[in-house]
Amino acid sequence: MSRLTEKIAAKTISDPRWAAVIARDSKADGQFYYAVKSTGVYCRPSCGSRTPKPENVSFYLTAEGAEQAGFRPCKRCKPDQPPLAEQHAMLVAGLCRLIESAESEPSLDELARSARMSSFHLHRIFKAVTGVTPKAYAAAHRAKKVREKLGRSGSVTKAIYDAGYNSSGRFYEESNQLLGMTPTNFRAGGTNTAIRFAVGECALGAILVAASELGVCAILMGDDPDTLARDLQDRFPNADLIGGDAGFEQMVAKVVGFVERPKLGLDLPLDVRGTAFQQRVWQALRDIPAGSTVSYSDVAQRIGSPKSARAVAQACAANTLAVAIPCHRVVRNDGGISGYRWGVERKRALLEREGKT
Repeated sequence: MSRLTEKIAAKTISDPRWAAVIARDSKADGQFYYAVKSTGVYCRPSCGSRTPKPENVSFYLTAEGAEQAGFRPCKRCKPDQPPLAEQHAMLVAGLCRLIESAESEPSLDELARSARMSSFHLHRIFKAVTGVTPKAYAAAHRAKKVREKLGRSGSVTKAIYDAGYNSSGRFYEESNQLLGMTPTNFRAGGTNTAIRFAVGECALGAILVAASELGVCAILMGDDPDTLARDLQDRFPNADLIGGDAGFEQMVAKVVGFVERPKLGLDLPLDVRGTAFQQRVWQALRDIPAGSTVSYSDVAQRIGSPKSARAVAQACAANTLAVAIPCHRVVRNDGGISGYRWGVERKRALLEREGKT
C-alpha cells in the first residue's frame, strides 16, 4: 500500500461515518451514503454487502451527490428508494387502512396478496412496525368500533354487526374483556354496573382505588380527592358508584402500604382493559422487579417489537392502574425520568422508595 493510499484509508477510518458502515447501522440510513470506487456503486450505511476497503470509500450527504460523482445505486440496498423502514411503514399503514375499511376481517393470506409478499414475511413486518399481529390489530379496531357504535346505535345487535362481528354470539364471548361489562350497560354509560371506590392518603398525596366485579379497575393519584372522584365519574357517568365499606378500605390500605413499601408486593385481582398491544406492554411492566428500571426501548424488545418504543410510551401513558402496573419503572434511554401520568415528582419518589426498601 502506497503512502497516499494509507493516508486515504486513515482518513476514512477516522471518519465517524465509517463506524456506522462497519456496524451496518440502519439508524444512519438517510443521514449519508457511501460510495465504493472499486465497484462504482453507492450504498446506504446498513447495506449488507461485503465491507469495502477504506481506501476505496467516499462519503456523500445525498444520493444525488453520489450519482453526480458518477456512482450508480447498489442493487442490494437500493439507496435511491425510500429507506426500508419507511417502505415497511408505508406498506403497513396501507394494510391498516384496508383492515379498518373492510366489512369483515381480512385473512392473513388476503393481506399478503395485497402486499405481494408471503404470509410469513407480512406477519413479521406488520408485527415489527405496529407491535401486534394483523389479527390482533383487527380485533382491537373492531373493539374500538363497537364501543363507538354502542354509543350511537339504537340497537345493541346492530352495533355489533356494524362493527364487523359476524355473529352476536362471538361478540358476547369477548364483551367482558372488551368493555368490562355487558354491551347494554356500556351503551348506557355504565348503568347497572357497580363500581366500588374509596380514597385514601399516602405520602404522595391522595389515592383513589376503584373496583368492578372483575377486580381493581383504577388506581389514581393526585392532590385533590374530589378531582380523582370526578375522573372516575367521568369515565362511567351512569355507573353505580358505591363508597367502599370497611372491607374495601382494607384493599385501599394494601395499595397505600405498597406505595410506602414497594417490596411488600401487591397481590390484588385486576380488571385490566386495553388493546392487545397495551395488554402486552402492561404485562411486561408487571414483570419488572421493584427497585429496577428499564427503558421504553427495553420494553419494546421484551415484547418482541423492537421498533415500537414510542408505542410503548403511549401504552404507559394510557395506564390507569398506578403502581399495580408499574409504568413508573420505565425511564428514558439515558436514564432520565419523564413522562408520568401522575407527575414526574411522584415517579421520582416511587423509584427512590423502591431503591431504599
